[in-house]
Amino acid sequence: MERDWWAVEKTVYDRGLRPVCGCDEAGAGPLAGPVYAAAVILPEGLVIEGLDDSKKLTPKKRKALFDVICAEAVAYAVASVDEKEIDRINILNARMKAMDTAIGQLAVKPAWALIDGNRCAGIMWPCECVVKGDSRSANIAAASVLAKVSRDRFMDEMALRYPGYGFERHKGYGTAAHYKALRELGPSPIHRLTFLKKMH
Repeated sequence: MERDWWAVEKTVYDRGLRPVCGCDEAGAGPLAGPVYAAAVILPEGLVIEGLDDSKKLTPKKRKALFDVICAEAVAYAVASVDEKEIDRINILNARMKAMDTAIGQLAVKPAWALIDGNRCAGIMWPCECVVKGDSRSANIAAASVLAKVSRDRFMDEMALRYPGYGFERHKGYGTAAHYKALRELGPSPIHRLTFLKKMH
């Protein structure tokens, strides 16, 4: 059975709230780089061919969808919180700040925000959490793609600036090759030092 990508949004529209944005983040887990978030308002009922949770898509498909989403969206915004701030305020607060900032940067202000996950603390907009929202809501899925592609592009740039870590391959996640590079080179300026405390 084909899923209804707009089922979550419809429950909000039924309460007379429009427009609705979806919000998601990318990069909570890596050892290096910022956490990114995106907020998206798609035209009501728009079905984007191939749209899905960004984690289920190939990099090539994500990049193609990125351009479609940017072209079709009523409004979209991408924000990030860097590794220094993540170390200072912790990753949960950094995730929430990135999402709140992205929503605030939308050219069209949402009446309601759908936040991927089970936490909305720190979001200053009227909102609700949607568990597994990136595979249930068109707007959240679109936001997941924008956040992921934006972060991956940033990490590709950092791979050129800080060669030897393999950022272009693992995007900062804690792979065996990444840990090996850390032991050999030490942390780069974009590593999250609070994430490296468990390193042996």
